Amino acid sequence: MKLINHEHNAMDLRTTPVHLGLGSRAKPVEGFAWDPEVLQAYSAAVAADGAEGRMVMIFDGDGRGDHWESHPAGDELVVCLSGSVTVTRDVDGAPDRILLGPGEATINPAGVWHVVDMEGPASILAVTAGLGTEHRPRTDTRPTGRVGTPDPEEAP
Repeated sequence: MKLINHEHNAMDLRTTPVHLGLGSRAKPVEGFAWDPEVLQAYSAAVAADGAEGRMVMIFDGDGRGDHWESHPAGDELVVCLSGSVTVTRDVDGAPDRILLGPGEATINPAGVWHVVDMEGPASILAVTAGLGTEHRPRTDTRPTGRVGTPDPEEAP
């Protein structure tokens, strides 16, 4: 994994995210993968950007998201590019669901746990504050650890 200073060719944001950093710099992230070692290398490479750094990436999918996530360093922008997606947030122990169609967007506030479900084949563009991001497996309860607050739509 390495950050590229100047990319003059077209790139696919599905496989090569772009890091937005301090000084309005945009750098493609060559060799990115959802692998602990690569994620650690990425975090180290962009550490100087602190909470201001953002990753821009396109995700394609079909079906229920497999994890909750939270971005304590900043807000996340989620834009539906195609299909239909539901973004569910855990707001004070209650689910807050937002349905997005093509061209629609929502902002997940900093520190709020959320999950994205794709209703059939869909694509989203995410602009994410990566510093300190946490992931938790999706289960039949919300990620807050509250006992007895199952989400009926997530029951097995």
